[in-house]
Amino acid sequence: MAEAESSAGDAAPEGAAAGGGRLSTLVSTRSFGIVLLLLVLSYVGSVSLSFSTSASIVIAIQLVTVWFALHVAGARRTVRYTAFALMAYAAIAGVWGAFVDAEGPWWVYLASGLLYLIAPFAIIRNVAMRPRVDREGIVGAICAYIFIGMAFAFLFRTVALAQDSAFFGANGDGSMAQTLFFSFTTLTTVGYGNLVPAANPGQSLAVIEMVLGPLFLIMALGKIVAAWQPKVERARPPGGPDGTGPVG
Repeated sequence: MAEAESSAGDAAPEGAAAGGGRLSTLVSTRSFGIVLLLLVLSYVGSVSLSFSTSASIVIAIQLVTVWFALHVAGARRTVRYTAFALMAYAAIAGVWGAFVDAEGPWWVYLASGLLYLIAPFAIIRNVAMRPRVDREGIVGAICAYIFIGMAFAFLFRTVALAQDSAFFGANGDGSMAQTLFFSFTTLTTVGYGNLVPAANPGQSLAVIEMVLGPLFLIMALGKIVAAWQPKVERARPPGGPDGTGPVG
């Protein structure tokens, strides 16, 4: 009886430790979990704060997010160098938007769009190189998908500020929150239709995003199906079903 109580007492801390270990791994600086948290923070900052007062804050969050994404993904040297050049450009744009032009010129949004467009390449390569599907691979794929949606949103905003006509026609240029909403409805091919680009190049960018969205999902699903290995199959010993020898 005492032995049973002792075993039960030992099992509980082990289970709690395992749960705590999974949580600590997810928010580790070498996990895509921290990248996902930073992406959520970047999204909330972009839709909640006025760009005229928060350009430097949002871009600072983006710089940290992209740096962590490249760090966790183990990006190649050429990708890192390209990202560092874009980070320098984004930092200058953030300072300009904060202290020189409070309205936020179009090239400030272009810096954000290009910065978020380079990170998915490193993440997708990392996920594709994994021998099997695991938690990190799934979280990494989610991060890449969000990166793409936000990158196109900033590119749409760039076009809206750079062109003379209103980006959404009768609905004007829209806010950053509306542009992000439009970008993700386009990426997922939901297309509610309440916001539509009135002319090019906005329409062409939307077409590119509509093509990339399903293509990314197909590739991600194909990777999962190809690498999926049920626990029963992984745990089964070599040989027959009972491990005694070859079948037949």
